[in-house]
Amino acid sequence: MDLEFQQLDLRYEGLRVRRPGVEKRLLASLAQSGQLMPIVVVAASDPARFTVVDGYKRVRGLRQLRHDTVAAIHWDLSESDALLLDRFMRTRTSETALEQGWLLREMVGRFALSLEELARRFDRSVSWVSRRLALVKELPEEIQERVRNGEIVAYAAMKYFVPLARANRMQSRLLAQRIAGKGVSSRQVEALYAAWRGSTSEGRARIVSEPLLFLRSQGDLDLKHSEALIVSLLRDLDILVLVARRAEGKLQEGPPLPACDQDEIRQTFQRVRVEMDRLSRRIPKEILSVGSGVAAHDPAAL
Repeated sequence: MDLEFQQLDLRYEGLRVRRPGVEKRLLASLAQSGQLMPIVVVAASDPARFTVVDGYKRVRGLRQLRHDTVAAIHWDLSESDALLLDRFMRTRTSETALEQGWLLREMVGRFALSLEELARRFDRSVSWVSRRLALVKELPEEIQERVRNGEIVAYAAMKYFVPLARANRMQSRLLAQRIAGKGVSSRQVEALYAAWRGSTSEGRARIVSEPLLFLRSQGDLDLKHSEALIVSLLRDLDILVLVARRAEGKLQEGPPLPACDQDEIRQTFQRVRVEMDRLSRRIPKEILSVGSGVAAHDPAAL
């Protein structure tokens, strides 16, 4: 079935970590081929709406591409059973301890399940359930939100930010704020935490206030940032190419445009041209002048 965005209840979106690289590849695929797999929904308390169980990346991508509807498949299950079934069906993907903790916390808070019942349903020990719940309790919520948004690596948050928060909650928040979205790896967070542990109070304050400066003094942070920027830029340019091809296909294969809509299309296209002109001015001239003008990086290979 096809659902409109306003019919979707996205209450469980926060149970998954966002992975920007994966989402960019999916966005490119959606732009080129459309939605190939339906999202999974269950009935919500409002009969006109449906709760999304799986497919949040697809929903975000389709919304970004300005689609009107989302293809969905309906499971005739309770929300709690659907969440657990979806988790077991996704065993091929890596699931972080934080994501496990978020799901367990939701099961306790929303469905009032006991630790013993959760242990039985997850096929784990009560101790395992308790440790995962303690993890999301000890890690400051703002750091968890940065992990959800893909700004901080989940493993680094679990391995290094949790013990840092136990020792100094305020400094853990400051460090997370300083490195969020900067492409800092788990290994680099480990180096920051090790240096923090071995420093005086004054040294610790300097490390959490200027973590990128500390990492630069240790080696290759600038190079890693440059490499990450190039990869991200290439993905963005690939998406632009695919969206342009898709728009061209609609104009070529579709019916003539209604006269009443032509002014709006003209104005929108004018905005596109302005943004593309701004983008072309940002790219160094020597790059644009090399070769025959045919892009060597083929987005169709994604």
